[in-house]
Amino acid sequence: MTSISSAEGAPTGATAAPDIDLAELLHAAVRDAVARLQAVAAAFYFLDEERNELTLAMIAGSPPSLFTVPGRICLDTPAASTLAVASGTVSESLDAPGPGVPDSDDADEEYVLPYPYAALAAPATAGSTRFGVITVLRLETRRPYDAGDRTELEGIGSRLAEALAKIAADGVAVRAGPMPMLAPMGLETDASIAAPGWGVPGVPGTPGTSMMFPLRRLADLLNRATTMDDIVGAAQYCVVSPFGARALVLASASEGRLWVLGHCGASRAMARGLHGTGLDTPTLAARAFRGRPLFLSEGRPSDARSDPFDGSAEAYLPLTGSKELTSIPVSRSTHVIGVCCLLFPGHRDFPPEERAVLSMMAGLLGAAVERVELGTKQREIAEYLQVGLLPSDLPETERLTTAARYRPAAATSKVGGDWYDLTRLSDERTVLVVGDVEGHGLESAAVMGQVRTAVTAYATEGHRPAVVLDRAGRLLEQLGTPLIVTCCVVALDTVDGTAEVALAGHPAPLVHLPNGSVGTLDAPSNLPLGVSPNCPNGFQGREHTIEPGSVLMLYSDGLVDGNSGDPELRAHALLTANHAQADSDLQRLADHILADVSATKEHRDDAVLLLARYEGAGTDDTLRTGSLHIHRRDLQGARAARTFVDHQLSSWGLAELTDTLQLVISEIVTNALIHAGSDVDVRLRAFTDHVRLEVRDFDSNPPVPSPLASSQESNSEAEHGRGLLIVEALAEPWSSSPNGRGKTVSLNMPIPVSDT
Repeated sequence: MTSISSAEGAPTGATAAPDIDLAELLHAAVRDAVARLQAVAAAFYFLDEERNELTLAMIAGSPPSLFTVPGRICLDTPAASTLAVASGTVSESLDAPGPGVPDSDDADEEYVLPYPYAALAAPATAGSTRFGVITVLRLETRRPYDAGDRTELEGIGSRLAEALAKIAADGVAVRAGPMPMLAPMGLETDASIAAPGWGVPGVPGTPGTSMMFPLRRLADLLNRATTMDDIVGAAQYCVVSPFGARALVLASASEGRLWVLGHCGASRAMARGLHGTGLDTPTLAARAFRGRPLFLSEGRPSDARSDPFDGSAEAYLPLTGSKELTSIPVSRSTHVIGVCCLLFPGHRDFPPEERAVLSMMAGLLGAAVERVELGTKQREIAEYLQVGLLPSDLPETERLTTAARYRPAAATSKVGGDWYDLTRLSDERTVLVVGDVEGHGLESAAVMGQVRTAVTAYATEGHRPAVVLDRAGRLLEQLGTPLIVTCCVVALDTVDGTAEVALAGHPAPLVHLPNGSVGTLDAPSNLPLGVSPNCPNGFQGREHTIEPGSVLMLYSDGLVDGNSGDPELRAHALLTANHAQADSDLQRLADHILADVSATKEHRDDAVLLLARYEGAGTDDTLRTGSLHIHRRDLQGARAARTFVDHQLSSWGLAELTDTLQLVISEIVTNALIHAGSDVDVRLRAFTDHVRLEVRDFDSNPPVPSPLASSQESNSEAEHGRGLLIVEALAEPWSSSPNGRGKTVSLNMPIPVSDT
């Protein structure tokens, strides 16, 4: 048999009148099918054997049924339309509508088709030419198709095929257009269709048309959604409110279980019961995940352990992903990524139009959830890569106290390439580095790792800062990356206070002097790395001498980007405004600077901050330091920490602090081992008037020593270990600071003044 192509290869040059004849023929056929078979919609598909698919050419009916018909159907899809073409006879939907499916043990659970329509299709064949198929959709609540319906539709298909053969013989291009033609119809042929609360009472067609507004609005909002909160907000506005739902929960499937992504309304009980539910359990959500929407006009009994919603109506809708729909959705081929659960107050009927719109909304929500989750995973991968490339901890350095911060951007879903580093070359020489790779994303993070490694390697070889940048720039050119990199390198001699500064298009470091003034360690700005591999005069640096007690501030432009005024003046203002912390605790200074920046404006770029206080040499208050590393599963970790404190304090002649500091460190280390689940680094420093304790783990979540929260939901996220309350009572105010790949809990313990 032969077929008429529905796309390429069709005859060209047809006149306007025959084109109208084709449209009129198709329109008359689908309208006739709607009227004679009491259908809500009828569609005609042209057969394209080259593409092995059916292409939609014309559809007539009422909203929302018009928008549930797929534009293309692959011939290997088990649907009524494809079966009619393959068999040459009238065919019906494979799935029988109505309550009850094989996996249901409860006859009261009304499982329905993905859309509430039953399909009947008849081939349009004239002689040996297969033109396509005409398909009608009838509400699943109506009577099943009978022999009379089959005969009626078969006759419509045959008459249409004969008419198409005639105009094709006259040279008309008998094919589908680039988009199907839609012919909305009133519901005079099916006046019994009604959806209470929608449209104008007594005016046919208005309920379904009115439902299309929240559907269209939902699509618009979801197109702009970038977070799960955006999706839940859109669902609350376009699904919960219009349909009068009491609660909504969105859940996705992972590792054989459903995990709650977001919820709104009176949804706490539903979310708690759904979170972690196995996909192989008999719960309603798990059953809906298999591809069939489930609507319960009256909820399950209140003693049902899995769904205790005391008679409230419920709806469970499978969230289908963004996989292109090329067939009428059936459970065997639907790409389901999660479930949308809705709870309604009291009894509720679900008219067919509402079911159709809710199912379409679930498809939009599923595609948005899949897109946002994919973006979240990509961001997590990039952050893991970037954070993994940052220093796990700043090395111990005599005569130099340091603090560092990395702050990701808040206005982008991608990460940047900012980094900091500190390399101890000897007891007298330390190199501080801050850099920024152009752009955001995995490529920026990868280039950051390459450049950071190169800068560290060249600095370790003993090269001066300008030479380090020159060689790193040449290497970057050889790597062939299109990204440019700015960088600041400071080599500090901790004996005489000489600081050699070299820049590659980066902001110059600032210095907070002991007298409270703030200055700049100026140096030639040079070109960024990657702009030119061969600078005419090479990279130039400049030497400065800093006083003991001075604080250096190296930063990336993301720290001051987006603020009004000159960025350098803004950086000066940040350091000047926090001069009190500069004289005492660098960790607090770093926290205050980031807090000031975050409070002014939403930051669009990531940023790094590296602070270093030059203590000077040859004074009586030379730092006494000690460190301890505890493995994550060391059951004797807290005991080892107490022994470490006893040994260090005794060797420094500070045994009177041992009991208090042992109790403090025991609580902090125990808290870190239990809640962070990572290795723990302990550092102890003794100054003239105080001892400083720092405990670092690799979890950025802060340990908050708060009392039990008033709400169960808030309390579930609170810190369960209350040992830090003891710490707060025994020591000076402690702080928890995110830093690189984790956080540092630090505190100062005053050294008692001797009476003698």
